[in-house]
Amino acid sequence: MSQLFGTDGIRGIINEELSPMLALKIGLATGTLFGTGARVLIGRDSRAGGEMLSKAVEAGLLATGVKVYDAGLVPTPALQYVVKEDEFDGGVMITASHNPPEYNGIKVIDFDGVELSRDKEAVIEELVFTDKHRMASWASLIHDVKPYPHVLEKYVKAVVSHVDVELIRKKGFRVLIDPANSVGALASPRVAQMLGAKVWTINGDLNPYFPARHPEPTPETLVETARVAKSLGVDLAIAHDADADRAIAMDDQANIQWGDRTAAVLAKYLAEKHLDLPRRVFTAVSSSNLVEEYLKPIGVEVVWLKVGSIGIARALMSKGGICGFEENGGFMYPLHHPVRDGAMTLALLLELMAVEGRKLSEIYGDLPKYYALKTKFRMEKAKAVKAVEAVREYFKKYRQVDIDGVRVVGDDFWLLVRPSGTEPLLRVMIEARSVERARELLREVESIVGGLS
Repeated sequence: MSQLFGTDGIRGIINEELSPMLALKIGLATGTLFGTGARVLIGRDSRAGGEMLSKAVEAGLLATGVKVYDAGLVPTPALQYVVKEDEFDGGVMITASHNPPEYNGIKVIDFDGVELSRDKEAVIEELVFTDKHRMASWASLIHDVKPYPHVLEKYVKAVVSHVDVELIRKKGFRVLIDPANSVGALASPRVAQMLGAKVWTINGDLNPYFPARHPEPTPETLVETARVAKSLGVDLAIAHDADADRAIAMDDQANIQWGDRTAAVLAKYLAEKHLDLPRRVFTAVSSSNLVEEYLKPIGVEVVWLKVGSIGIARALMSKGGICGFEENGGFMYPLHHPVRDGAMTLALLLELMAVEGRKLSEIYGDLPKYYALKTKFRMEKAKAVKAVEAVREYFKKYRQVDIDGVRVVGDDFWLLVRPSGTEPLLRVMIEARSVERARELLREVESIVGGLS
């Protein structure tokens, strides 16, 4: 039986791997899971086919007697926040997050505003493949889809409520926001404006073709954004993915900072701000060793987990901590909502800068120095698994962590090789004390992958 859910939700090329017929089945399965009479909130980003998929999912939900409310175009964290805050029984977000434009996807949100647990994902998968849906009687099919138009307003106000608005306003920060031609444009500029910033937006029109850049914010895709940030002389630039749960920061020198670097400086700040929170953070094996080097001296434990925001979020919820995060720019602040949230990351960075009274480049300058190289190889899952085993064997003399792919740790480097959970890719992350060492390791990994049959 093929698997629908990847690392985070269901994704596929629109009208090929992800058709309206499949979306209808997912709606039926989701409605069966939540039950007749449940209240479910649905939203979408700007991707192609979003309206089509949302209507198909809505039809499935309605057929099971679910009451459906439509939030329209919203960031994923906005939908998640309102699902929790307004006590919905669940939610559905139509998005493929950072995937290429031809993809779309479906995320199912539980009553607590967090993506479904793996056990509940398995229930939906079984229902989809067996067609054992619980269809409602005709007497239950009396509810129209109702608009729910206040999601953005509630979300923006909630984000701003968690930071010192007056202190930030006094600084008059200059901010550039790149929402990748998608729904981050509807929230993050408003957050920055409410915090007194002078705001510029690049790639701010909603366009399903993503004409300006690839939806995944990386150093390669953000070259033009960094150039604009430097020319404007902003204090901070933020780049989102298509559903705005990620935020990659650029400092006042237009240096692009990976998510684990941003998370490290925020975690230290929040540990000092909230002394009552358990002194631990949760992150994936894809994050840098610098996180541990930076946080251990101040008594903050780093808990390493598999790649995937769902596991990180639920560990943060069950065990408690300062934050959860991923190296790709997903940051989770539990006092707001323990999910990845790009606008919340923006607000916290502005507060950090205001409290520290230093430029962001100086704050990042406190971090241990590593040189990072990240790449990906297009290949099917079976070949990616073979590549992981080949890397494991090649580096067998080094310490290894194998909870997700293989993480190899040396005295002056670490590297991670793992199959993507969302695309037919092998992902490679390398960090070393010198750029020469990082490049040497990349050549070794390229040689290993190139030698596979």
